[in-house]
Amino acid sequence: MKAITSRKHPQRRTQAVGTALAAVLLPLAAHANEPAAPSAAAETAPVESSAVAGPQITAKVEVAGKSDNPFRAEYASSAKYTEKLVDTAQTVQVIKKELFEQQGALTLTEALRNTPGVGAFFLGENGNTNTGDAIFMRGFDTSQSIFVDGVRDIGSISRDVFNLEQIEVLKGPAGTDNGRSAPTGSVNLVSKKANLTDAATASITGGSGSQKRITGDLNQVLNEERGIALRLNVLAQDSDSAGRDVVRNKRWAVAPSVGFGLNGATRVHVDYLHVDQDNIPDGGVFVIGLPGYTSPGRVPNSSPDPRTFLNDAPRVDPKNFYGSVDDYDDIKADMGTVRVEHDFSPTMKLQNISRYGKTSQDYLLTAFLTSAANLSTPNPADPNSWTLARSIRTGKDQENKVLTNMTTLTSQFGTGDVSHTLVAGLEITSERQTTWGLTGLGTMPAANIYNPNPNDAPTVAPNVRRTGAYNEGEVDTQSLYLFDTAKIGDKWIINGGVRVDHFRGDYAVVALTNNVLTNTRFKVGDNLVNGKLSALYKPTANSSVYATVASSKQPPGGNFTVSGNLNSAQNPIYDPQKTTTYEIGSKLDLLKAKLSLSAALYRTKVENEVEQDPVDLQYYQTGEKQVQGVELGATGELAPHWLVSAGYTYMDTSVERGRNVTAAGENSLTYTPKQAFTAWTSYDLPWGLRIGGGARFSDKLARGTDGAVGTPAYTESYWVFDAMLGYKVSNNIDLRLNVYNIGDEKYVAAINKSGYRYTPGTPRSASLTANIRF
Repeated sequence: MKAITSRKHPQRRTQAVGTALAAVLLPLAAHANEPAAPSAAAETAPVESSAVAGPQITAKVEVAGKSDNPFRAEYASSAKYTEKLVDTAQTVQVIKKELFEQQGALTLTEALRNTPGVGAFFLGENGNTNTGDAIFMRGFDTSQSIFVDGVRDIGSISRDVFNLEQIEVLKGPAGTDNGRSAPTGSVNLVSKKANLTDAATASITGGSGSQKRITGDLNQVLNEERGIALRLNVLAQDSDSAGRDVVRNKRWAVAPSVGFGLNGATRVHVDYLHVDQDNIPDGGVFVIGLPGYTSPGRVPNSSPDPRTFLNDAPRVDPKNFYGSVDDYDDIKADMGTVRVEHDFSPTMKLQNISRYGKTSQDYLLTAFLTSAANLSTPNPADPNSWTLARSIRTGKDQENKVLTNMTTLTSQFGTGDVSHTLVAGLEITSERQTTWGLTGLGTMPAANIYNPNPNDAPTVAPNVRRTGAYNEGEVDTQSLYLFDTAKIGDKWIINGGVRVDHFRGDYAVVALTNNVLTNTRFKVGDNLVNGKLSALYKPTANSSVYATVASSKQPPGGNFTVSGNLNSAQNPIYDPQKTTTYEIGSKLDLLKAKLSLSAALYRTKVENEVEQDPVDLQYYQTGEKQVQGVELGATGELAPHWLVSAGYTYMDTSVERGRNVTAAGENSLTYTPKQAFTAWTSYDLPWGLRIGGGARFSDKLARGTDGAVGTPAYTESYWVFDAMLGYKVSNNIDLRLNVYNIGDEKYVAAINKSGYRYTPGTPRSASLTANIRF
């Protein structure tokens, strides 16, 4: 195949982003020698022993209670990141619970609005709708690179934040840290754990969309001398969706945690999480009337379609629900974790994490396609007579299991004038996914475009059952990794890391054809080697300038998507997708380390992309994509009682080799805003009042293409503004009012690949929360 190449002024794009970053980097690097101060506000503060001379490990321990600087974190939680964030040569954003609690964010997707350009922008393909946390980051799907306490968490679940201490967003290839991963980063969720402080809190929330929610967090010291404590987090929620009819978000969860020896050299945490969701899923809203919408054109094998009047049709009410009240999305998730830490000495520490997790999803959704053949407009003058077919019902019956054990040894030693922090680890993981074929999904009658009735009786009643067909994949991985952080004097930090993954995937495809089951098996296996290298220079004690290069690889079938079809992008014969990222940046802690600033310029190149040739319709591994841009951030305390978290990103994306993938034929990546901005700030007044607010901007999104005609090629950019007012009633009770989208902006939050359906942004809504401390 002759590659289709598009390179439109790459030098100009690089110069533009380089100039923008230089304007930020130079002032940071040249900043005056402001003395660094230890941050008493850090949620994870360093604890050092002064009894032993020489290099010592800085242990990261949780400090219970409210900190003086709730938004700013000093460290990431991972044992692989041994330095403070200001001395970490990578874009790492930590979103602490105090920030997303102020905002009233309830899910991971909502909390990730605090990092620019990351979100659930993609609704799905054709009649299939994405459920759970379908996260895009820097141009690529990151949904399979979500981790809980450093362990991969798979399954289509909408993760709640009730049991989270903080959310860590690592941008750039994470192959050296996590093995197979998305090309542009990962998300790590840090769970709440038992600690040696007695505390009990509860929150009760009510609001728009019949929102009803209660959470509880109890921590009790059982034996202080032996360091034994119990923590219990609970959640119950039963809510509709503000601005959407029928959609329901109902769930309950419980998360106990027991700690042993928490004040000693050997510490053990035993944690469990159970989540039960009973939702009515949202299949989206018909895109008629959106900017860029046109008539679908012509019905196949017929004369041109005369329905050009559809081009001027009004939008539908974004509250419209085109599914059925009988749709459901039932999810059960269980996760048990044992974490053991042992300090051999002040300079050597061992950590071991063992986990078993299981997630199951049972799902039925009434969807629709809106080709010309599926649209009916018997009376062009009467929009109330227009209908669209919604006979497509999609189902999923899927189970995911993970069993893993990770052992990490951290040690410090000196070689001459150079001090080293060495992190070595072994990880053994087994992941299994089974998806069963279903029949008896039923069908629904056509829906009125402007007034759909979700209570319509089905034309064929559902009788959902398994067919005997199924897809099953099991991936076993053994990994070794080694990181060395070398400090040369007080000015230079050199970090290098390498990870070797040996993986083996065993896949079974059991298909049902003419009532006969056929079994096809595939095996894939390979050794993946990833590495990263960085050099960091410290102009002052509280600032840094760095350069990093890192790699990542994603093998075929790495996320259970191997296909037996030789002419398929999921064929296991292909080589792993390769990613290389280059990043230069600068970080600065100001105001006695209470405010952290960061700036980064990056370029990520993804090779070995599998592309389909538009002429012979065969697949070739010749695709190459590129994302480059600038990212700026600020987190912490601007002045006493004045907190801020803000970020901006500019992303320039392109297809360097292969097909342009947007519906408009532009040379850019889909579902990736070119610019994005997010900010939140709050201020505590002396008489018990807290005021706050935020703004979010997202540039337009280009959607993908699969031959759909007459649908919007992109979504428009938008601004959304939120506000918050808090009042401390007493030492034990405070109230918080959150108002979202105060301008009632109408916008598209996500769009599906074909452009038939979109998820409307949440309209103006509000919630009132009572926080109680016992």
